[in-house]
Amino acid sequence: MQARKIGALLVEPGSTMDYFTGVLWRRSERTTAAVIPARGEVVIVTPAFEEPSVRETLQVGDDVRPWNEHENPFAVIAGALKDRGAIAGPLAVEATTRFFVVDGVREAAGNIPVVSGDALVRACRLIKSPAELALMQTANDVTIAALRHVHGRVEAGMGSADIAALMDKATVALGGSPEFALVLLNEASAYPHGSVQPQAVREGSVILMDCGCTVHGYQSDISRSWVHGPASPRQRKVWETVKRGQQVALETARIGVPVGAIDDAVRAYYEREGWGPGYHLPGLSHRTGHGIGLDGHEPAYLVHGDATPLQVGMCFSDEPGLYTPGEFGIRLEDCWHMTNTGPKLFTGLAASIDQPI
Repeated sequence: MQARKIGALLVEPGSTMDYFTGVLWRRSERTTAAVIPARGEVVIVTPAFEEPSVRETLQVGDDVRPWNEHENPFAVIAGALKDRGAIAGPLAVEATTRFFVVDGVREAAGNIPVVSGDALVRACRLIKSPAELALMQTANDVTIAALRHVHGRVEAGMGSADIAALMDKATVALGGSPEFALVLLNEASAYPHGSVQPQAVREGSVILMDCGCTVHGYQSDISRSWVHGPASPRQRKVWETVKRGQQVALETARIGVPVGAIDDAVRAYYEREGWGPGYHLPGLSHRTGHGIGLDGHEPAYLVHGDATPLQVGMCFSDEPGLYTPGEFGIRLEDCWHMTNTGPKLFTGLAASIDQPI
């Protein structure tokens, strides 16, 4: 911030506030915000009646400035900026901060110049520390163990909700906090995030599970696909192609490579196999992967055009699914982090359509 001549960073509740202050809170019409100055201690501004609750998770600094219901929270934020010598700005704003908050602070602070804080936040959050990686490893360990438990208990006649309930129960039993348990059956597996049409497991059903949990806020994201009963030759071929797509992604990952090149490599392989081209279906209709950490989806992205150079400590999903509308889809997904010697998986790739976990 000092090098960029920025006075302070403004952050609303969410993963970035958690990252920088420890505060676990939620957004509402009542403004809670963190003012992170280039020099001096962090200031938390929050409704007076929420102060005790906010303090419970605050881990950085002790300057909490409450405001009562008839008072202007933006004036309190402006006061914090003045006290920290940052009233002249520029004020960097975290990317997800709501407009009414930015507008209110700008007006209360005398039309302080406002700039994007995205580059500041990304520079910190893109690279995971050993402690962050350890938490993510634990979250992935929980999810793969829960998937292994569920895989052996899926029966004919079950619906998506039945299987998801098994997954959530197993995740809790293993110590994780369930984040999502997407279960796509039969034709619904051809649509990456599913269909509202009810489906049930039957002989020959494709079962696609995309699941994740959190451990101290850090997320896992794992997908597995298999067939209930014997798989057809076509199902096997598509499954093997997707696994090879995952391997192509990992083989392309090298220090300094633009992360978008990973998506380009996978898509080129799929096109040689007769899928696509590009995002066309049947084929891969979404990016190859996404960054992951405190958010399930965060920068950078394994998508064409993302020029972010791959660095040690970056974390991504690897999920180049293939989808044939009206028929079925296969998605395999494992997360990995970059090391000096190449990508390191949090979970091993699935062995086969018969042994997916």
